[in-house]
Amino acid sequence: MAHLRLFHYIGYFTLLPFELFIGLRYTRAKRRNHFISFISLISILGMALGVMALIVVLSVMNGFQKEIRARMLGASPHLEVVADGGRLHDWQTISNKVAQHPQVFAVAPYVAGQGMLSFGQSVQGVMVRGINPQQETAITELSSKMKAGALSDLRGGEFAIALGSDLARALGVLVGDKVMLITPQGQITPAGMMPRLKQFRVAGIFEIGMAPYDNNLALIHINDAQKLFQLGDAVTGISAKLRNIDLAPLVAKELQSKLPPDLYANDWTHQNSNYFRAVQMEKKMMFIILSLIVAVAAFNIVSTLVMAVTDKQADIAILRTLGASPRSIMKIFIVQGVVIGVIGMLLGSGGGIVLALNLDVVVPFIEHLFGVQFLAKDVYYISELPSDLRYDEVLLVSGISFLISLLATLYPSYRASQTQPAEALRYE
Repeated sequence: MAHLRLFHYIGYFTLLPFELFIGLRYTRAKRRNHFISFISLISILGMALGVMALIVVLSVMNGFQKEIRARMLGASPHLEVVADGGRLHDWQTISNKVAQHPQVFAVAPYVAGQGMLSFGQSVQGVMVRGINPQQETAITELSSKMKAGALSDLRGGEFAIALGSDLARALGVLVGDKVMLITPQGQITPAGMMPRLKQFRVAGIFEIGMAPYDNNLALIHINDAQKLFQLGDAVTGISAKLRNIDLAPLVAKELQSKLPPDLYANDWTHQNSNYFRAVQMEKKMMFIILSLIVAVAAFNIVSTLVMAVTDKQADIAILRTLGASPRSIMKIFIVQGVVIGVIGMLLGSGGGIVLALNLDVVVPFIEHLFGVQFLAKDVYYISELPSDLRYDEVLLVSGISFLISLLATLYPSYRASQTQPAEALRYE
């Protein structure tokens, strides 16, 4: 009992339970076996590198997703209302109804169709989009993506056209050239059904930075598109820009309940669902793969504690004879292993946050130092590694790392608690 009172005295003196006090002391103490200290250092560094790599990779993937989403939404609306059959006749009434939603910032009608562009010996299939340039400026960022000419140069009745940069390059056209637009909406002639042909003047060239738009998109004025596709006063649909893009699915659902049954509200997440699902799946797989690095570091913690238990057999036996319970012995070595994991986690989290926030400086320095370029400008649309650090993910990674390090301590600590004092002191 006197020895137990001594333990309580030590606990009150240090303001810590004696298991925590001894566990921390074992962590700080200079070991007789330097190999154990080396393995402890390797465990800390392994945990730190695993956590840091996980945070940086997740930040880079978030950055790519954010960058691609920004480029997608730079050329396409947040939400569209389309008619069954592709003809929306009473579009002014529908446009007013959509604009009344509190989350809708701006609306604009559009006409969409397919066609073929011909210039000289070159022919390219295109997606034709008829827009009102003044209204479109409030919906998308197309006006700021013009490399040549201006979106306002698309005036009704002049049959002007703006092409994506890769499409213009494939056709070999420049601003001022005239191209032939062929549409499948044919006209009946004595020779049979013939496609409609119309000559357009290239008034501008834009570059979004996304292949589906730069390779295939052609913009014309909405009045010219209505004549070209023989729609009369009808349009294909209504495009809308929202105040909060993350609420697009909810807004689309609310609008759908107020629209006639032959109209459909599609938001940007539905239109690009395959891409974003692929990104989310890749992100989850990368999280699982990189978590294995943390698991490897946890195995080092197991090795460290197993050797520490072997090294401290005599100490364990003395503590048991002084009245320490098996549970107390187990707690001592759990503290020792958790301290190693927590130090590695804190170092990795701090390093990962610093690296993720300064990736735009670190990556160019490495490229300059070794004379390499990770993302070549002539191959990739994104030539710099983007980073979007999210602190909720940092907390998630840190929590999982702490849990793994805690689980890694259980078996060695349990073995330590099963030490028999008589057996341990037999050869001392």
